[in-house]
Amino acid sequence: MFRPFGALALLALSTSVLAQTAPVAAPDPAALNAKLAAPLPADQAAMKAHVLFLASDAMKGREAGSPEFDIAAQYVAAQFYAAGLRPGGDAGGYLQTVPLVSYKAASKGDFVWTGREAAQPLVFGQDYVPSANGAKAETSVSAPVVFVGYGIDAPQYGQDNYKGVDVRGKIVAYFGGAPARLGGEERAFFGSGGTKAAVAQAKGAVGVITLESPRTAKVRTFAKLADSYASPRMTWANPDGTGKVDAPRAPSLGTVSMAGAAKLFVGARTPWTKVAKQAMGANAKFKAEPLVGTLSVATKTSFVPAKSSNVVGMIPGNDPVVGKEVVVLSAHLDHIGITKPVASDKKGGDALNNGALDNAIGIASLIEEAKRFTASGQAPKRTIMFLAVTGEEKGLVGSDYFTNHPTVPLSSIVADVNLDMPILTYKFEDMVVFGAERSTIGPIVQKAVAAIGVGLSPDPMPEEGIFVRSDHFRFVQKGIPAVFLWPGQKGPGKAAVAYFMANNYHKPSDDLSQPIMWDQGVRFVDANYRIAREIADGAQRPVWNAGDYFGTLYKGPMADKAVRK
Repeated sequence: MFRPFGALALLALSTSVLAQTAPVAAPDPAALNAKLAAPLPADQAAMKAHVLFLASDAMKGREAGSPEFDIAAQYVAAQFYAAGLRPGGDAGGYLQTVPLVSYKAASKGDFVWTGREAAQPLVFGQDYVPSANGAKAETSVSAPVVFVGYGIDAPQYGQDNYKGVDVRGKIVAYFGGAPARLGGEERAFFGSGGTKAAVAQAKGAVGVITLESPRTAKVRTFAKLADSYASPRMTWANPDGTGKVDAPRAPSLGTVSMAGAAKLFVGARTPWTKVAKQAMGANAKFKAEPLVGTLSVATKTSFVPAKSSNVVGMIPGNDPVVGKEVVVLSAHLDHIGITKPVASDKKGGDALNNGALDNAIGIASLIEEAKRFTASGQAPKRTIMFLAVTGEEKGLVGSDYFTNHPTVPLSSIVADVNLDMPILTYKFEDMVVFGAERSTIGPIVQKAVAAIGVGLSPDPMPEEGIFVRSDHFRFVQKGIPAVFLWPGQKGPGKAAVAYFMANNYHKPSDDLSQPIMWDQGVRFVDANYRIAREIADGAQRPVWNAGDYFGTLYKGPMADKAVRK
């Protein structure tokens, strides 16, 4: 699972969950080993077999762009073939090539502020830290600066940070994040850097800078930000070798510290001391205003090409009317590879992140769901696509590439059901389905979970905005209704989720030593299969509920047919 906008910010999630949950003891090793050695029914054994391979040390954490990921992709392609799926990738095969590019800041850059006095160079690491520009090797911008608070344009939520200012041809400066009062998915969405830059670009800005605030300084010091300024990022590559970014005409130029911001605000109507004091509040309100001066920025970015693959398998629909419509079932195949050793890890300094639950078990569920469809002997009315994507951990890169380069007409895709990191270490008593309430998929989900004997619970952690943080959201951004399922947190669920997040999430200990309950994996597959089957065979394709924010923002082919509750 991905940490920032694109996935799930589950490092923050773990903090919020653990704050409400008492410490949980680790499983007993002897009991665990006995359980792992016990024979399993065929359906459970099949799931475990997939995870044994995909989460083995030999796969070295399946990092996107690595040879081991390529082996994992070939394994999934072979399993799709064995399940009877038709190829849905490039050139008649199961693989869709995803060109990648790693990019990073190649210099400390130059930031020069010209206010009422002579030009004043800002100091790297004290006043500013540059950003890499995935779209250009060299970036040069010189323009007046306009302060726009949080940089959010959402008057329907009482947040119109651009009111009263014209930012055409200007650099906009804003604080990261979003007001706490927004809550849920909208807060996560509006608070993301990609959303803010895209809004600025739409309004005519030529660049953006993020301002350090007293709140963000408590989370991460500016010195630490400066230390990591040249850390590489990854996206999919354009034909010219540059990367796809959210706002190429309004690039992120860098982050300006509170000390640097004080220099930019000299002569402004609102002094920096007042703005910084306001920013200490979780629901701060700011008034947009032009600053008195011009900021000149020059940065350099270096690029390293790479390559990976999505894996695509198909079951053709048999209905003469809706057979060409497509229901996508997605899961990410990649994990985070090899990182710095974790000295406190139970393996004793292990650095290899196996990614058993994140997300080998999601891929295992995808394969087993494909086998259920073909074994049923009943072809679906709509076409089913099984999509294993790369680069989720890099920022939902593989799913973003697919939705921008689909192997079927984008207008034919009616829904996405995403499988990402189900925590299957306990007998789940309910399910949580992020996004179910936003479209007509909701009643389908309700029926499916009831059929496996559990209820549907509301999002137990709405403050995390999970709906916008995994691969399904790339489909949402194309106007396609989507949902994302998790086992719920009733009964033993809360403690089990808390334990995983505190001890195993994005760590080498996310491996087969965990007390994975394969029978719960089968139940998880069952629920997803029922949802996909209902969508595939339903009389109507899913549509957004009338007035839903994302359904309104991203107008898809059925936007004009949204239904009212």
